[in-house]
Amino acid sequence: MSNDWNNFGQINRETSLDLELLKKEVGQRFPFYEMKHDIKTAAFFCRIDEETLEEKFDSLRVSLAEKGYIPMLRYEKGEHVIYVIKKMERKEKSIWINISLLIATIITVSLTGSILYMGNFDIWSIPSVIDIFKAENLFNGILLFAFPLMSILFVHEMGHYFTSKKHGVRTSLPFFMPIPPILPSFNIGTFGALISSRDPMPNKKALFDVGISGPVAGFIVALPVTAIGIMISSPAPVTEPVTGEVMLGGSILFTFLSTSLLNIPAGTAINLSLTAFAGWVGLLITSINLLPAGQLDGGHIFRAFLGEKQKYAGWIAVFIMIFTGWWFFAMIIVFMMGMIHPPPLNDSTKLDIKRKTLFLIALVILIICYIPYPINIAT
Repeated sequence: MSNDWNNFGQINRETSLDLELLKKEVGQRFPFYEMKHDIKTAAFFCRIDEETLEEKFDSLRVSLAEKGYIPMLRYEKGEHVIYVIKKMERKEKSIWINISLLIATIITVSLTGSILYMGNFDIWSIPSVIDIFKAENLFNGILLFAFPLMSILFVHEMGHYFTSKKHGVRTSLPFFMPIPPILPSFNIGTFGALISSRDPMPNKKALFDVGISGPVAGFIVALPVTAIGIMISSPAPVTEPVTGEVMLGGSILFTFLSTSLLNIPAGTAINLSLTAFAGWVGLLITSINLLPAGQLDGGHIFRAFLGEKQKYAGWIAVFIMIFTGWWFFAMIIVFMMGMIHPPPLNDSTKLDIKRKTLFLIALVILIICYIPYPINIAT
């Protein structure tokens, strides 16, 4: 949005905004000493009481939302400015899309679990495709892999969903992303899931809470899943890797759990059970989502905590990814997701001590779950 208001009120006399309504709504909460506008935007230069700022702005946001407007509070060049624009209504997608994608993902993850239970990583290595649908393979694939992994993903997304509802932010149900087990050598049956916010984030607290709720909720489920999975795994015999064999990298947490629960020396390879693999994937997804870039959960968290400096954390993360086996995903972040996270509507209030502590916890989870080189295929 342009901040150049020099000619407002002189050239752009016409507007699609109800200025009298906006003056009344803003003025009764925030005394303003100047108002400028163009066709689509009104700007109110206000005097702000820091103690009542959050409460009054939230009241303004709710009231204007009912009338089809969105306010945005910014601090620019020593002045507090409330911008008001018209709210653009988006057509909501049918809930059947969410249900259909969920069912499809359950199917693809279950089929992947069946293939993994048979000791294979993709559909191309199965001598007879019909074996995937045998009761024993399907049952164990679902019980040991699909159910644990889907539980982690589901709890992660519902953490976002219910936290959004708590803050009055309209949001979609999760969109799960299925993928058949057709990738050579490595499959998990899904690309994960996401939810779509239909309202902008009202303030830093809501932005932080929505961002952190998913990874923390997913981590709480992934941790016991991983621990149980490791306990039913076994140390691998010391042999030369077979061509095409998939070897998974370890995070600080995964390595600690492996050595502690199996009572083996650090660096010892283990044959992962399907449940341990599901936990490994869950912890990996948690770390990816906590990266401080763009619209990732970590982008929400770091934007709320660092403000505009979040972009520097994002670039640091990208450089680390490039040099630790994640260069392809780093490029996706840079060129598709973007590095800069948009601010919430109220970008002036601060986070409290509780949320600052949770930020440090999220940072620790990111560090201990991050896997520098996640997959290595023996040649």
